[in-house]
Amino acid sequence: MNTKYIDLIDQSFHFPQDEFKLEGKTLQFHGIDLMELIAQYGAPLKFTYLPKISENIQRAKTWFSDAFSKHDYKGKYHYCYCTKSSHFKHVLNEALKNNIHIETSSAFDLDIVEHLKSEGKISNENYVLCNGFKREQYIFNIAKLINGGHYNCIPIIDNYEEIELLSQEIKGKYQIGIRIASEEEPKFEFYTSRLGIGYKNIVPFYKAQIQNDGKVSLKMLHFFINTGIKDNAYYWNELTKCLKVYTALKKICPTLDSLNIGGGFPIKNSLAFDFDYAYMVDEIVNQIKTVCDEEGVEPPNIFTEFGSFTVGESGGAIYQVLYQKQQNDREKWNMINSSFITTLPDTWAINKRFIMLPINRWYDSYERVLLGGLTCDSDDYYNSEQHVNAIYLPKFNKDKPLYIGFFNTGAYQETIGGFGGLQHCLIPAPKHILIQRDQNGDLITEVFAEQQKSEELLGILGYGEASHQREALKPRKNKSELSQTKLSLKLK
Repeated sequence: MNTKYIDLIDQSFHFPQDEFKLEGKTLQFHGIDLMELIAQYGAPLKFTYLPKISENIQRAKTWFSDAFSKHDYKGKYHYCYCTKSSHFKHVLNEALKNNIHIETSSAFDLDIVEHLKSEGKISNENYVLCNGFKREQYIFNIAKLINGGHYNCIPIIDNYEEIELLSQEIKGKYQIGIRIASEEEPKFEFYTSRLGIGYKNIVPFYKAQIQNDGKVSLKMLHFFINTGIKDNAYYWNELTKCLKVYTALKKICPTLDSLNIGGGFPIKNSLAFDFDYAYMVDEIVNQIKTVCDEEGVEPPNIFTEFGSFTVGESGGAIYQVLYQKQQNDREKWNMINSSFITTLPDTWAINKRFIMLPINRWYDSYERVLLGGLTCDSDDYYNSEQHVNAIYLPKFNKDKPLYIGFFNTGAYQETIGGFGGLQHCLIPAPKHILIQRDQNGDLITEVFAEQQKSEELLGILGYGEASHQREALKPRKNKSELSQTKLSLKLK
């Protein structure tokens, strides 16, 4: 009988796959011996496999290059990394090895840009696209960058007031983009994105505020769909509407030469994942060129802002199953030695599903289970996979430890989870390992962050030594202030 976990995988998927294979009886991820990693660093454990970042960037560049060649597309392609997906230095350092550009979302993002410039990682030649709603500090930091000679810093206008605010701070001429407020899918929670300016208002906005402003030139139109790039009627319809706006603008705005189609490439969330990236890129390029040719305008340079696609598939999390609780005659709860809420917040916040596989015991019999985290929160659980409304794992055996891995978790989880800060129920953040390869292809691992200690969390909460130091630094009241305080208390 086919009752072993390996049998379940074999009959459900094509296996092994590019990043997953068995070596003996244990799982390997991109050639990483995960049981060896556990033996060295323990579990729970988070890791980032940095070479995957460069690999995905190069894949996307190849798809666009091939499509440009096929369609004789004369524009240029620019790959931007959406920093909000992961701001970590090791991620930016790896991504910037690939001659890319940066997309930012907030004021502090530009402090990172300044830091990268000081280290020679980026220069004035790199585009820095500034998205998001902009107020004082963000405006100031954008102006500082442009005033310092970084003329490829392009603020993407999100509302009608931003040009005036920018012009007050920027000394000379500067370029801008305009973000289209896309209309969302009918089943979405709202009809139109809060970000950007509506389709019908963009040309009037250009004529009113930009066309006759000698200081500002429009370079880019920015288009992004919240639900991502998908081969469905909704996406193609919205892209066509965007191109109608672009061609109308191009006819009256000679400086407009770029279309930013944003991010939204999906990442692998199941062993059954199937997405034809090359086809999608080819069809996007084809449609842009076709509409521009029909309207008699020059096709634009194409920018993308891939975030999750860049970094998501580089990350993983490893847990040990500590205990099994059978709460009724049907449900078995496998308790992990960490928390989903704190380490994979997207699993409970937006019900996101990652690839989940056991790391060992693939040749043992399997059972249907639920996974529970350590917090006392009823939402701290994981109950299904992307391809099936269930979880199957090797049967629990208290004498045979079971380790499980969640893969392609590299985007957003640390920042949403509050890396380095307080964690729900004070469950500590796990150790984080960086994995790289040397020139010979051999693996190199290093500890990026140790597991959080009690003292760190207590310090944040005001109980630790750091709290006492802050208390000591508070300015003391002088005698006259103290007497005024006593007097006011008496009057009350």
